[in-house]
Amino acid sequence: MNFLLSKAGYNQKTFKPKKALPDSSQHLKEYAEATLGSGNLSQAVKLPPGEDICEWVAVNTVDFYNQINMLYGTILDYCTEESCPMMTAGPNYEYHWSDGTAKPIKCSAPKYIDLLMTWVQDQLEDEKIFPDTIGAPFPKNFMTICKNILKKLFRVYAHIYHCHFPIIIQLAEEPHLNTSLKHFVYFCNEFNLVEQKQFAPLADLIEKLINKDNPK
Repeated sequence: MNFLLSKAGYNQKTFKPKKALPDSSQHLKEYAEATLGSGNLSQAVKLPPGEDICEWVAVNTVDFYNQINMLYGTILDYCTEESCPMMTAGPNYEYHWSDGTAKPIKCSAPKYIDLLMTWVQDQLEDEKIFPDTIGAPFPKNFMTICKNILKKLFRVYAHIYHCHFPIIIQLAEEPHLNTSLKHFVYFCNEFNLVEQKQFAPLADLIEKLINKDNPK
């Protein structure tokens, strides 16, 4: 279970099966958990001394997939074809699904998120993209792949906040969701993995969360 969420006895229900890290990456996960424990997310996301940036991005991409998987799992029963017939993030943002190989399709939020998480899971389990063995090379386009994964994963955060936030409050999951989003944004900003315009649906909230850490 993700460190940030396990500290508070987080609900272990997940949407998709969790993705385990290979043994070769366990030291980085342990480092991440130790630094996250300090409470300083802006420092926790920085590349550990002497480590490979692709390995660090891989570990964190898997971790964000698992975090979002668990967070969405908590509201799964409330995100239905009837309640969410389109994948939206407020009135101004609607997402159509595409894996990059076909024309985007309009679909419900649960269908979109199912397709998205399956698409991410398939890539995380592809050893040619996320190698399991020590010393195995990452593909040359690895960072581009991760940028695309993270860009799409952010949309699940955006949908949860805009369409299911009352349920999140009712379930007392708001602190977990806020911490996960803040961690995600700090990490993506640290390595320029997601363009700022992609964060637009939650721009005001993100600014508020970041400003809490950096009071003027």
